[in-house]
Amino acid sequence: MRFDADMTACAALVEKADPDRFAAVMAGPLAARLVLFPIYAFNVEVARAPWVTQEPMIAEMRLQWWRDALEEIAEGRAVRRHEVVTPLAKVLTPHTAQLLDRAVAARRWDIYKDPFEDAAHFERYLEETAGSLMWAAVQALGASGAARESVMALSRACGLARFLQAVPELEARGRIPLVDGRAGAVAALAAKALREMPARRTLNRALPKPARPALTEAFLAELILKQVVRRPASVAEGRLHPTPLRRTYHLWRWS
Repeated sequence: MRFDADMTACAALVEKADPDRFAAVMAGPLAARLVLFPIYAFNVEVARAPWVTQEPMIAEMRLQWWRDALEEIAEGRAVRRHEVVTPLAKVLTPHTAQLLDRAVAARRWDIYKDPFEDAAHFERYLEETAGSLMWAAVQALGASGAARESVMALSRACGLARFLQAVPELEARGRIPLVDGRAGAVAALAAKALREMPARRTLNRALPKPARPALTEAFLAELILKQVVRRPASVAEGRLHPTPLRRTYHLWRWS
């Protein structure tokens, strides 16, 4: 693979819509970029699909379009021509395509205004969105199933940190993002994710070197979750966005 027009379009899409993941990819080697940019561009498209229309049926159709594309990849059929789907098909296996299908299906929650049923439903949402994405990316870079437990623990912490960053916007759009929004409950949620979050050296031992760049997207998770534990009110205030200097420092530590 190389940086052709499709790959450049994927990179530009991630740079504009998901600058943290873009920075994480650019901190890695070229070989990893060629795999991660299509996967993260796919995530951008799927994550925003429920929000580009007020009509639930149209949002459902947009998500189904991506599920159909992943089904083509998983079944080895001719894949539709698209600037994201075309390069994505080159980096996914049938198994990783099925993993990403779970992420698309979970995004149906974003379409409607129903709250999460309970804490288990919320954790499942994080696992099927952030977890499926990270696990698919790690496997696309050559990891085996032996590292799954550690990677999923990291992905839950990363997914929670990103979700908490989005809480003010979700509330502004009429959603009820948290099962329990009280300060103590939010702090406890972040503290639990921190306790379960594996150390980077543990992850490095579990993964082959070429697969490790898929973990770099979590470079801000610990910083954000610790801030939530110290001051849970910062979630509602939208103050979970580190300064450029701190962002650069933590990216350097993780890459």
